[in-house]
Amino acid sequence: MTRSARIALARPIRRLFDYQVPDHLDILPGQRVRIPFGRQTATGLVVTADAIPPENIALKPISSTLESWPALPDETLRLLTWAATYYQHPLGECLFMALPPALRRGQAAERRQQVLWQVIPGAPQNLSGNARRQQELLDWLRQQSVPCTTREVAAAGFNRTQLKGLREKGLVHETAGTPGPRPPEESLQDLPELSAAQSAAFNSLPGPAAGFSAALLYGITGSGKTEIYLHYLNRHLAPDSQALVLVPEINLTPQTVARFRRYFGSRIAVWHSSLNDSERLDTWLRIREGEPVIVIGTRSAVMLPFITLGTIVVDEEHDSSYKQGEGFRYSGRDLAVYRASLNRCPVILGSATPSLESLHNARIGKYRLVRLEERAGHARLPEIRLLDIRSRPLEGGLSAPAIQAIRECLEGGNQALVFVNRRGYAPVMMCFDCGHMVECPHCDTRLAYHRRDRAMRCHHCNFQMAAKDHCPKCQSEAFKPVGQGTERTEDVLATGFPDIPVIRVDRDSTQRKGSIQAIIREVGTGAPCILVGTQMLAKGHDFPGVTLVVVVNADGGLFSVDFRAPEQMLQTLLQVSGRAGRGTASGRVLIQTCHSDHPFMQTLSEGKYLPLAEQLLEERTSGNFPPFRAMALVRAEALTMAGSLAFLDSAKAQLTDPALEVWGPLPSVMARRADRHRAQLVVLSSSRKQLSQTLARLCQSLDEKRQTPTLRWQIDVDPLETS
Repeated sequence: MTRSARIALARPIRRLFDYQVPDHLDILPGQRVRIPFGRQTATGLVVTADAIPPENIALKPISSTLESWPALPDETLRLLTWAATYYQHPLGECLFMALPPALRRGQAAERRQQVLWQVIPGAPQNLSGNARRQQELLDWLRQQSVPCTTREVAAAGFNRTQLKGLREKGLVHETAGTPGPRPPEESLQDLPELSAAQSAAFNSLPGPAAGFSAALLYGITGSGKTEIYLHYLNRHLAPDSQALVLVPEINLTPQTVARFRRYFGSRIAVWHSSLNDSERLDTWLRIREGEPVIVIGTRSAVMLPFITLGTIVVDEEHDSSYKQGEGFRYSGRDLAVYRASLNRCPVILGSATPSLESLHNARIGKYRLVRLEERAGHARLPEIRLLDIRSRPLEGGLSAPAIQAIRECLEGGNQALVFVNRRGYAPVMMCFDCGHMVECPHCDTRLAYHRRDRAMRCHHCNFQMAAKDHCPKCQSEAFKPVGQGTERTEDVLATGFPDIPVIRVDRDSTQRKGSIQAIIREVGTGAPCILVGTQMLAKGHDFPGVTLVVVVNADGGLFSVDFRAPEQMLQTLLQVSGRAGRGTASGRVLIQTCHSDHPFMQTLSEGKYLPLAEQLLEERTSGNFPPFRAMALVRAEALTMAGSLAFLDSAKAQLTDPALEVWGPLPSVMARRADRHRAQLVVLSSSRKQLSQTLARLCQSLDEKRQTPTLRWQIDVDPLETS
């Protein structure tokens, strides 16, 4: 009997392809295969190895297998199959996202050859002359039980020149090969002792013996959640098991990795988008081969091919960076929970400002809520004070009391942090004679002024043009920047405090590789300085020398059209406030606002998250918003708004189930972006299963209809932004 298999391709199509399995091939689900596809040869992934062949159709045979083993183990394949169904995305694209770029292109699943260094047997113990560093390197290499890569030598503090010197003296030699597993290090540090509050929280977390469990660790800023993660892995992770620690941002990875490596050494592996293709393939193979690594990575790490996954930790679980913004719009946090259920292992979701969805799950018993409401050591929560800036003159967005507070902080030998949630010098350039403001020619937004580069940029489509000194409409010289950005605040502070380093931390200043590590090292010295930055500063960084936080403008989320804006504003403000007073000195937070009498701001000034979160949950209940109903967006973009709206009208006509509530179609808040006109439908249902089934039928129907080639559409399930 002819055997057939169902194959997925990395194509944006919601179907699989049937191929004949030659007699000489044994294939498994998740395996990579080479197949003929039209006039080309393509790499595919086996989804079903024993499919029923279609009748009266001659199938093309699979050309070959690329490995004898499945690239995607069973749990990974099941995870991605579920994700493709839940997030309404083509299965082939979802599966190939779990492969490193080299394997997507059909390259061999082999570790790259590296230069390995070792001491030549019989080499003398001591060097003559003054080659002190070469002697130290020679001693270090002797202490290693296996040959070392050049990167490992560099990580130990040595360089290529010293290696070359030893090689020329005939003391070491280099070979090409693949590094094997590292033996356990003897010099690992002992874990720090937990406080009484940390111990109570740690003992409340379910262990792996119970199988799958989900715990929400609510720990205030500076309470030492990372220490609990370290102790949990140290006690509960078996020597031959793997673990996953998710962090929301690449910029958090170096600090987290350095901390974990002090206690787990070479068992730590890293995964994020800044790794090159060879590094990703090496890490992927270590995991696939079952090496007992602890992976620290961003959201895509949840799709790695773990073999013996024993524990998952999601740090800063509330962070919106866990939701993919384009293409396969999955939530790394939610996939982590589902993955833990498939692998029957515990998952810990940690945050000082948990998402309302996670708090709701704790309310209804899906998650176990574990509280940690004391700061570690002798640190105390900072005092939060609202600073009303109505009618106050501002310089670089800062009021006189804020500048005075910064001065007092620096005079005390401490560090200050100024939070400005907008990069660039100013959000807009305006003519004070004719009122003209320069707009992006491709988007419904204005160009931001970047003084450093003398450029005006769109932060949405990356269009830029040279900045002008006069109004392009009336030629007036009264053409000035309006509003505050990180560059402007940095300039004002550099002028006001000429002897103090002013360090800007935003996407523009951290583009170079290693820049964020250099900033962390400089701030870590404890010398007085001023940090000026965007949300990047609000995410998990530990700066013990910071005793003052100034928020330039806190009012952005009070009047937004997005129902999630108050939650996101609350989380951002409390997270950035939590950077103050994490060391021995007490901390203070000044929040500049034009609405100090607003009830929300008054409650926020008390610094307590859970009461405000409960209040927001009650508002969501009365409005019947998520998490009390499931939500999805049908997004469309075309060359004209009429094209987008017409497509969504036709989609809405198919959403006839009376259990659904459909809003729109309506233009997006930014209706035009990169010359494409955007609109959306909002679909709500009290049944998540019913919504998923309805969306699947809608996708199938829309795929069957021939759409205008310039039209793009997609489904966004559980959207984090509805604007």
